[in-house]
Amino acid sequence: MMKPRISPDRLWGRLMALGKDGALPGGGVDRQALSAEEILAWRRVIAWGAEAGLTASTDPAGNLFLTLEGKFPHLAPVVAGSHIDSQPTGGLFDGAFGTLAALEAVTAIAEMGLTPERSIAVVAWMNEEGSRFAPGMMGSELFAGLRTMDEVMTVRDADGISVGEALKSVHDAFPDVKRRPLGFAVHAYIEPHIEQADLLETTGAVIGVVTGIQGKKTWEITISGREAHAGTEPMDRRQDAVKAFAAMATKMHAAMDVDDLVKFTIGRAEVQPNAPSVVPAKVAFRIDLRHPDNDLLDAFGTRIEEIASAEAGSCGVSVRRLVDAPSNGFDEGLRSQIRASAERHGFAHLDLLSAAGHDARQMAPLTRSAMIFIPCRDGLSHHPDEWAEPAHVAAGATVLLDLLLQEAGVSFNQGDA
Repeated sequence: MMKPRISPDRLWGRLMALGKDGALPGGGVDRQALSAEEILAWRRVIAWGAEAGLTASTDPAGNLFLTLEGKFPHLAPVVAGSHIDSQPTGGLFDGAFGTLAALEAVTAIAEMGLTPERSIAVVAWMNEEGSRFAPGMMGSELFAGLRTMDEVMTVRDADGISVGEALKSVHDAFPDVKRRPLGFAVHAYIEPHIEQADLLETTGAVIGVVTGIQGKKTWEITISGREAHAGTEPMDRRQDAVKAFAAMATKMHAAMDVDDLVKFTIGRAEVQPNAPSVVPAKVAFRIDLRHPDNDLLDAFGTRIEEIASAEAGSCGVSVRRLVDAPSNGFDEGLRSQIRASAERHGFAHLDLLSAAGHDARQMAPLTRSAMIFIPCRDGLSHHPDEWAEPAHVAAGATVLLDLLLQEAGVSFNQGDA
């Protein structure tokens, strides 16, 4: 039996087809978690899996699995994939590449008539992006037991729709898809992804061997002041929430500007009542803090909370932690396999740290885990112009296939390797 090989044309065609679900007029995609657009994408992906004989299933968290059953189904499966939800103005490759590369690799195995020792499950995790429901990575965090269903199901989007309500609409749309319990033992987890930075592109490497993911903390800080007439309220009596916000933001930026590895962002701020002639009564803003060193990440996090308290002035302030994810490393054995595969196929490779978060962060403490990066043009992601070259897409899927063959125990004629 010859070694399975991916079909670059089929994989590319499916990436382009999936981009139609939530397509934006000027390019890119808006396919947010548990939306009508994601339901369309599920239909597409499930149908492709069925063509290869894969069994679709979903769990209480809304994670989607497409499984090629192995000779010994009682053994822990190999899991590979990513996510298919997007940012409101996202691209065609973030997440989707990982899930469809995994589907292509498993399809290549199935269409050769090969049965792995262990089952292989392709996964599309629920709400990795966190654009509709915050925070992100809900599906993998629920799978890993880092959050409870009660915590997650009551989270609401900007229109007041809860995760529980949106998830019910997804599950109701697929009454014939098998329901499975939340969480199961995993033999190994592998996640392909575009880099979302430009290290691979600038060095000429095709395959990124991801050493780990830098730590991340996020907060929602709410400043409570008092509305007043902008023309009559004396300055010394004002409880101006924007004034307090400006003081906090200035001090926080200055405090974080001491280490080149710190990534500090205030990416969202909402002012109430947001009227030009009213002293602002409330500001709610979100902070994203990242650093590869966990001790320094904790220290910078403590400083942010101290500044929020110290700079509130005459206003009240509440600090709510949303994400507290330490840095993690990936399995060296799987990383060695990625390097060996890249060298066998003639793909230049580079060891690198992931600056962005991924569902693999949640899987790393549960099982041997790894990530395979491919370049994206100019490092651009979360944008309609996000782009990966077809040859790089095929290279990433080819390396993934090698790992799945080894990890799941697929026998073939080694002379064709």
